[in-house]
Formats: sequence, structure tokens, C-alpha cells
Amino acid sequence: MEMIPVGITANNFYFYEKKSLKRYTHLLVAFTGGLLLWAAWPVSPLNLLVFVAFVPLLWLEAKVESRKKFFGLTYITMFTWNVATTWWIWNASAPGAVAAFLANSLLMCFPWLGYKIAKKWLGPAGGFIALSAFWMCFEYIHLQDWGLSWPWLTLGNAFATHPEWIQWYEYTGTSGGTLWVLIVNISLFLYLEKNINNPAGRNYRVLVAAVAALFIPVSFSFFMGENNKKAATSPNIVIVQPNIDPYEKVSDQAGSFEAQLQKLISISESKLNDQTALLVWPETALYMGSGIDEENMRDNFFLNPLRDFLKRHPKMTLFTGIESYRQLDHPTKYSKEFSGKFFESYNGSALIDSNGAYAFYHKSMLVPGVETLPWFLKFIDSWFEKFGGTTAGYAKQEERNVLVEKNGYRIAPSICYESIYGEFMRNYVHNGANLVCIITNDGWWKKTPGHKQHMNYARLRAIETRTWVARSANTGISCFIDPYGNVIDPQPYNTAAAIQLPVPVNGNIKTFYTRYGDILSKLMTGISILLLGWVLGLKARDRFFKKKFPALSIKE
Repeated sequence: MEMIPVGITANNFYFYEKKSLKRYTHLLVAFTGGLLLWAAWPVSPLNLLVFVAFVPLLWLEAKVESRKKFFGLTYITMFTWNVATTWWIWNASAPGAVAAFLANSLLMCFPWLGYKIAKKWLGPAGGFIALSAFWMCFEYIHLQDWGLSWPWLTLGNAFATHPEWIQWYEYTGTSGGTLWVLIVNISLFLYLEKNINNPAGRNYRVLVAAVAALFIPVSFSFFMGENNKKAATSPNIVIVQPNIDPYEKVSDQAGSFEAQLQKLISISESKLNDQTALLVWPETALYMGSGIDEENMRDNFFLNPLRDFLKRHPKMTLFTGIESYRQLDHPTKYSKEFSGKFFESYNGSALIDSNGAYAFYHKSMLVPGVETLPWFLKFIDSWFEKFGGTTAGYAKQEERNVLVEKNGYRIAPSICYESIYGEFMRNYVHNGANLVCIITNDGWWKKTPGHKQHMNYARLRAIETRTWVARSANTGISCFIDPYGNVIDPQPYNTAAAIQLPVPVNGNIKTFYTRYGDILSKLMTGISILLLGWVLGLKARDRFFKKKFPALSIKE
């Protein structure tokens, strides 16, 4: 005979057992959603999973009544996605990685909480519009320079390894890809919701709409022909990948500055010829520990080998990363004071020829945690390790000034991870740039998916602006990328190499995205504000009627 504890009936025991199983089912579904997003992310071959990855969360929202519980389950999904996809941040900074995982996962939950609230007041259709608007608004905020900006997991980035699907990004940017993912996920969920428990009378109209939403953008992309080929008479560009470990560089284990400089020069000479107009060296290629004075580079004894090298190639310009500083006449918001004098230090780049340096750019989008922090997190400065500089130590440049090279290239400079910011980079092309130069130290992440994802994201910038990309990465992947996102001559990680390619200097025809920017995200941000106002208005109206007429509650 089955023994039942005193005070617990068989029916109650069954109820608690069923409730426990439901709890574990919800946890499993939430975890599955995060794994689907990870499995769909570059450089995975399972990219199509991104079109079903949000279905588990949509199902949970429909099944879980409690907002707090749904928020917690959503956090499990987002935390799983963040950790599984960007775990390699740990190699650069363990505290920074933990902070990034926790904070970004939390921020990703708020659009879903807003969706659940909006759905209650606006109905299912209004809720789905709210989800799309809130999520795209969140992504747009993450693309702004606000101290915790981290747009690595923007949904539209998921297609970076399939440029043949997304040639239409020249109109929408990555926000078009985000909307695409949301529409297909919502459509598939609606089909499953309406038909999974009704096999006899299934309605396939929603499924047809979902399939159409999936394939029409791809079909449109294939019809957009490639007609911006490089001219045979173009001058050539040489990109150098010196393969100097950044951790050894900053700890002075990679040898002297002179030895590193000679290595860069030697690798460069192997590919230079009379047609070389531009030579590209990676981020912090000119790094001396204490920084280089931009105003007195001519007097720097250690740069004599560089000057001799450039005099041997007087027609050529060098675009290089440089850790530098300037002395100021007065303090600025980024300056530091030493011995009564004010200085700004930079993770920067420079155009240098046989006559000396004639243009500089200073990195603008600083890495959260290791290079910058918002004011409300300054108390954790000491948690972060050095990552090519000191926390909150660099000054940044506010303007998107094009670097005009003497042979006709008008350079859009990008240092480190700045190339993941679509609208940031398109501003350069809008201002006249005809070449994107990305210089980076991806070796901070070691040989992990991070450096591959970073390179592939550059393909999106090429498509959005129809502009050639020259990418020099210290340890890899260095390559050229044409205006249609095709990667040319990529160099493997942990390899010293130089590559050369003729690249046209003629100005590009500005794309719709280049001219007008991220219209979709701005539109969705406006819709988000309207929806929030609408919901708040309905709640206020309900409170008023509850107070005045307790028997006539509108929503309960």
C-alpha cells in the first residue's frame, strides 16, 4: 500500500509534482533559447537557427503569468547566449567579462518585460509590435557611446558570414537584419500557437507568411548584382600582419621597440613596389610604453629607422596605429595633470610619409571597463586589467574627420572594435571617405571565435557603405574586403604576413544607408516612446476608474 505523508493528500502530492515538473520545463526551455542563439551565431554553420531562437521565449511569455518569473527565465536565456557566444572576453579581462555577462544579459531582458506588459494592455498584435520596437530601441541605444555600449550581439550581425543574403543592408544597415529575425520568429510562433493543438484544422496562412518573410529578402539580395569591381590600373595597398603578441608587447616581453619596428619594416618590404600608395600597420604598431609625443615625432630618436624606411618609398603613405600623447595649454575633460602640465593620451592612428606625420585620429569608441566606464561605475576601476591601455585613461575624438591621404585615398579610420558600430562608420563615408581602414589587436582574445566574429562584422560595414575595407590585425585576421562583403586574401591567426591588392581611389556612390543612416532604429525608438506613453495612459485611466468607480475595473 502506498504511504502518503500525514497532511498531504494524493491529489495535493500530484499537484506539487506537476508544478515542479512545469518549473523544470520552463527552465529547460529558457536554456534552450540561449543555446539556439549561440548555435546560430557566427562563425557557426547553423546560422538559420536564429530564425527560431526567440520562439522559446515567446512560448514562455504565453505560458508564464508572473512577470517576475518571466523576467528570471528571460535572464537565463540572455545570460546563456552572452556567455556561450562571447566567453572569450575572459582572456582579456576576467572582471570585465563577468561584468559584461551580467550587465548585458540584464539589459536584454527589459525589452521582453516591456513586451509582456504591453501585450496585457494592447493585446497580442500590439504586444508583438512592442517587442520589435523595444528590442530595436535597445539595440540602437547600445550603438551609442554611453559607457556600457556593447553591440556585439546585435541580431543583424548574425548574418556576417552570409553576405549573399543581406546585400540590402545598403538600405537598412544591421537594423534591417534585426527586424527580419524578429518578424520570422514571431510568424513561426504564431503558426505553432494556432496549430500545434489543432491538427485537424491547421491554418497554413501564417506559415506561408513566415516562409515568405524568410526568403523574399534573400531573393532580393541575390538579384543585387556586383558591379563595383576594382580598376586594373588602381594603385595598390599593402597590409602588414606582424604577429606580435599584444600581451608580450605591453609587458615588454616581445623585445625592444627597435626590434618590433624592424620586423614591421622587413615584412612590409617583402610586398612593396612602385605602385604601392598606402601601407597599413595594425593598432599600437608604434608602441613605446610611455607613448609618443605627436608634436615632436621628428625629434624622436627611436623613430629614425621609420623615417629612413619612408624616405626609400617617397610616394607611399603609412597608416599606422600609435600610442601617443599631447601636451595641452589648458585642461580638458580627458586631460591628466603631471608636474603642473596637462596631457591627453591616445590610442590613435597616424598618416606618415617621408616628410613626417601629417594627420592623426584618436580612438573614439572606447572599450567598456578596460578603457572607459560610466560615472556610476567608477568605483570598480581597480577591478580591470590592462587591455592596451589603462581604464578610463584615453582621451577620445568627437568628430568623424576623414584622413586625406596624398595618393587619393580618403580614409575612414577604425581602431580596435570601432568597426562593429555601423552608423559610427557610415558617418565617415558620408563625409567623403572612400576606404575603410581597420587596425586592431585581436590577440587580446587569443585564438577564439572572437577574432573571427570581429573580422566578419567588417563585411557588414563594406556592404552598408559599398566601400572597400583594408583590415590589419596584429595577430590575424588581416585581409581586404570588397564593397559586397567578399573577403580577399585573409591571413591566418598567429601568422606573420603581408598582402597586397590594387584598390580603386575613385569616390563611391553613397548608398541610402550612407546618406540617411539607421532610419529603422530611429523609427522604432519613436514607436517605443509612443507605445510606452499609450500603456502608461491606459494604466492611469484604469487607476482613475478604479478609484472613482471601484465596481467598474477596466483591467483585472
